This record gives sequence, C-alpha cells and structure tokens, in this order.
Amino acid sequence: MDRAKAVIEELLKEADIAIGGGRPWDVRVNNNGLYASVVRGGSLAFGEAYMAGDWDSDAVDELIAHLFRARVADKARASFKNVTAYLSAFTAGRRGAKRRAFDIGKHHYDIGNDLFVRMLDKRMTYTCGYWKDAKTLDEAQEAKLDLVCRKIGLKPGQHVLDIGCGWGSFAKFAAEKYGARVTGLTVSKEQAALGAELCKGLPVEFRLQDYRDLAGMFDHIVSLGMFEHVGTKHYEEYMDVVRNHLKDGGLFLLHTIGTNADHGPTDAWIDKYIFPNGALPTIAQIGGAIEMRFVMEDWHNFGADYDKTLMAWFKNFDGHWPEIAAKYGKTFYRMWKYYLLACAGSFRARNVELWQVVLSKEGVPGGYRSVR
Repeated sequence: MDRAKAVIEELLKEADIAIGGGRPWDVRVNNNGLYASVVRGGSLAFGEAYMAGDWDSDAVDELIAHLFRARVADKARASFKNVTAYLSAFTAGRRGAKRRAFDIGKHHYDIGNDLFVRMLDKRMTYTCGYWKDAKTLDEAQEAKLDLVCRKIGLKPGQHVLDIGCGWGSFAKFAAEKYGARVTGLTVSKEQAALGAELCKGLPVEFRLQDYRDLAGMFDHIVSLGMFEHVGTKHYEEYMDVVRNHLKDGGLFLLHTIGTNADHGPTDAWIDKYIFPNGALPTIAQIGGAIEMRFVMEDWHNFGADYDKTLMAWFKNFDGHWPEIAAKYGKTFYRMWKYYLLACAGSFRARNVELWQVVLSKEGVPGGYRSVR
C-alpha cells in the first residue's frame, strides 16, 4: 500500500489536490485500502470507491477538473504501470453493434421516469442546454431546441426525423412552435411511453426501433445526444442511413459530445454503471464518416455550456432526492452524483466538447448561413 499511496499522492499533487486538505476539491480518504484498489483497478475502482464511501470531496466536479487540467491520466500511465486514468471518461470505444442497440435503453434510460422528471427541465431535455442568453435551465433548453430548428430552417408542415428522441422534447417543441411533423426513434420503452403521453394531440410519432431499421424519407433529420451510442465502427453505416433517408435539399443536424483525442476504450466506470457500449467521436472520426456522403455546412462548439447544464441537473437531482431516496438507495445516490459532477468537471476542463454539426447532401445553393 505504501508504494501505491506514494504514487497516488504525487499524482494528486501534480493536479494541486491534497489528501486531507481543506480546499473544496481536496480528497478525504475514508478507507486506506483505496490506494491499492485504484492501482489495481484504475478508474473503475476509483468510481466504485466513491460509490462505497471510501473517499469523498466537497467539490467532486472541481476535483475532476483539476485532474484533467493537469493531464493526470497521462502522467499516471507513465508513472506507474498499473495506475490508469482516474476519470478518462467519454473516450472513443468500439461498441454499437445492432444486437446491443437496446442495452442502453434498458440500462440507463429505463431507470425510471420519476428520476428524470425531477432532474431535467420542464420539457425533459436530456442534452446540453444553450446558455448564450439563458439564465435558467428551462431557458437554456428552450434556446437549444429553438437553435436546432433555426439551424435546419424548419418550416410548417415539414417532416423531421429525430434519431434518439428521448422523451420527445425536440419533437414537441418543433410541432408546437414551428408546426412541424416529427418522427422520433428511441430504444427506451419508458421514453416512448411517456413521450407519447407528453406529445398527445400533436403530429408526433414515436418508434421503438434501432436506426438501422428505419423506413421513410424526411425533409430534415436531427440527432441530439444519440451519436455517443453509435460506436466507432458504425459511424459510416450511421451516416449512410441518414443520407439514404434525407430528402434532397434537406439538412442533417448532428448534436454530439466529442473528445479532443482518441484515447482508446471507453472509461470502465462509465461503461459499467452509466452508458454501456458507448463511445465519443473525435473530429477526425466524424470527418471520415461524412466524407463522400455530406457537405459540412457548419460546426458549432459550445461544450462549456454542458458544465452549466450538468450542474443544473445535479442541483435538481440533489434537491429532489428525498422524494425518491427510498426507491433508489444511498449507493445509487453516490453513483449518480459522481456521474453528474465528474462529467461537469470534464467539460469544465475542456477535456470533452459539445458539437452541433450541420450537414447537407450536395451543398446548400449559395452557401449556408451559420445560426447562433
């Protein structure tokens, strides 16, 4: 343990994090077995130790931001053979096979609508908000949904496909505010059921199906926060599906978290507890997948806004926790807190980004005018 403790203390020191220190982002170790455990199990063990209460911090989000800013993951690999990145979360993987398409729905999105109703905005939008002129989470999500509609030039009567539609926040907004017809795809039974209820009376259809089973042609296609589940090996296949079902003259808006560099497999803790079979794309991987398929009209990065969004989600989750604590339990609370705050810290450190990419099949005649 002494060797493991010494190495970990040194790595934390590189990130200006102290064990037993008095600053919000410092670490309190409640179980000395933590050091050897992290050496053996890397980020998976680090996250599981937090879930178990073996360590704590008053500001997990800022602790994670410190780790990323100091590039502790890279230094750990170089310093100690078995010490892996504590939180090298959201890196690209090799998942996304069709046979696994519904796993993420069962594992994550079907956890319980009672949880997400309490955590998200009033429209239940489970993607990054747009905080340019917003002061509240509701305002940021309304602004993001409107931004998407404006970017694709949505007009009344047009038929839009939403791949990974969640509970229908975009579909409902586009139908109510822009007079559009929307078809949404989801792999979550809970999302489809509640979404259909929320969009009752509107020209919105929910389909519980994988994107590869798609039928029909659409004026525009959007995908907000689903590409992270596609898997690196399937990017070209995904883009082929979109192109084949997008009408000539239509636009495709891809809204996705992205990583600054391809670090290899998805973080083990994130993969096991939060988003199984996920992967984050790089710019190069998206670029390779759209070559000879689309014209890139616009690329917008507002990744810093995800920090604000995640912190707002955590505030809601934490504030409403007593209402659902009996159902989910203490371990779930620490898992979900760790997930939200660790993600916020990662975006704060600009380790990961949020991109909206607008694509056309043959190029917008006269050129596309960027919308912000």
